[in-house]
Amino acid sequence: MSQHTIDGAMFRDMLVMGAACLEKNKQTVDSMNVFPVPDGDTGTNMSMTMQRAIMEIKNVRTDSVEDIAAALANGALKGARGNSGVILSQIFRGFARAMKGAGEEITPELLSSALTSGTEAAYKAVMKPKEGTMLTVARMMSEAVSKAVAGGADDAYSIVDVMLESGEAALKLTPDLLPVLKEAGVLDSGGMGLLTIYRGFKMALDGEELGEDIAGLFDFGKETERTEADLTLQDVNEIKFGYCTEFFIIDLEPSVTEAEIGAFRDKLMKIGDSVVVVADEGMVKVHVHSNQPGKVLQLAMRLGEVDKIKIENMREQNRKLAEQLKAEEKELAVVAVSAGEGIDEVLKSLGVNEIIAGGQTMNPSIDVIAQAVKKVNARNVLVLPNNPNIIMAANQAAEISDRNVVVIPTKTIVQGVSAMIAFNPDADIESNREAMAEAIENVISGSVTFAVRDTQFEGKTIAEGDIIGIVEGSIEVVADDVASAAEQLVDTMLAKRGDDGIVSLYYGSDVSEEDAVALSDKLAEKYPDAEFAVQFGGQPLYYYYIAVE
Repeated sequence: MSQHTIDGAMFRDMLVMGAACLEKNKQTVDSMNVFPVPDGDTGTNMSMTMQRAIMEIKNVRTDSVEDIAAALANGALKGARGNSGVILSQIFRGFARAMKGAGEEITPELLSSALTSGTEAAYKAVMKPKEGTMLTVARMMSEAVSKAVAGGADDAYSIVDVMLESGEAALKLTPDLLPVLKEAGVLDSGGMGLLTIYRGFKMALDGEELGEDIAGLFDFGKETERTEADLTLQDVNEIKFGYCTEFFIIDLEPSVTEAEIGAFRDKLMKIGDSVVVVADEGMVKVHVHSNQPGKVLQLAMRLGEVDKIKIENMREQNRKLAEQLKAEEKELAVVAVSAGEGIDEVLKSLGVNEIIAGGQTMNPSIDVIAQAVKKVNARNVLVLPNNPNIIMAANQAAEISDRNVVVIPTKTIVQGVSAMIAFNPDADIESNREAMAEAIENVISGSVTFAVRDTQFEGKTIAEGDIIGIVEGSIEVVADDVASAAEQLVDTMLAKRGDDGIVSLYYGSDVSEEDAVALSDKLAEKYPDAEFAVQFGGQPLYYYYIAVE
């Protein structure tokens, strides 16, 4: 039996279908999160990571397996959101390593090597790997495929069947390996997300459809266009094509066809980027960035006459801008993730230079964090993730930055506020790291939200719609109304600190100021030795963020 391989074009289709399959099923994956809170976003994070990867893949104009895998890894890394997205990006990074040097087809041996390399990269990315997670699913799939190939399997299509069978078996095992999953009555959401992507692989191989237009599922749009004020020193030093060339082609030769104009566009894309070629009423509008403006004009003159030519030297423009940015470079700056306009203002008032919108409802990608680090234009940058699901992405952004970036591992918004209270803009980055790390150890973080489904968690029976109070990642309170849950949560938190603590209540977008003040007054009467402060947070989904210091 001859070996059945997967060619580069099919590999591309598999990845696109895998992303589409996950996009369609992301809410199901989200629902598998252990915490029954409204910000369970594993599926969403993984889907957005895949979407960014597909954007990169679309720019690959060959069917080279190596090129497609490299674009996959690069795009996934740039778009990685949350821990699940970062782990997924590392799996694809392993794919790219294994497929380096590959031609235009994937053999069973190469697919096995990619899965093994991906698993190894993912395990290395997690400081304390836990079994019963996405890592377990990836590992058991790679082991099953490796065993099948060693046993003589010579059909790459059948290897995907082995991936799915072993992945489903691994996913079913996750509750037995991680007790918290069994108690909550769910499977591992990250593992389910990974398996959903690979199900898309199988659908592409079998020629199956999602039942929807795949192109319609992925309206990526264009990258957000940045203004000159948003440019960074790295941006202005990264110009690949130095001349911006614009002109019209007029008086087209009578024999010129749409196909010839399309061929002209393709030639420009090989020698430059930012290509725009628009034909309308007997003329063609052309825009391109290239290093060969003369050649661009020569190619154009084969179609007709060139008119209104404008050629700008972007490198000279950027040299001047680079000088300006260098002159304005700060010694130290702070980047922080925030959710809610009130929280934004608090952090800014304490010295945060750049706010990244995110947190509970949206985890920013590695690329978004890295861009924020660049934008503050400082030699030293402190980053406050303010969410446990963003710390890994922040660490990855720090690794790829050309600045000295220190991530303060804040897991909550209130930890971020406490860290900023300890921040000294006149001290060096290491002194600030020590002071801010000490500050977050001295604050107890709590939050009040609602349950999105029925569940059993840490011995508590929780019904959909119940109000739940969380302290340091543990559900401590289940109540029928917000005020009662918040009061009980403060009781629990003060018991840990003592009745003379300082309590800050940050009320969210669904709580009125009157209700927040009434709660504070009631607690102040109950705890006369404690101090209470009420602050508008404006955060979605969470009625209160609470800090006890």
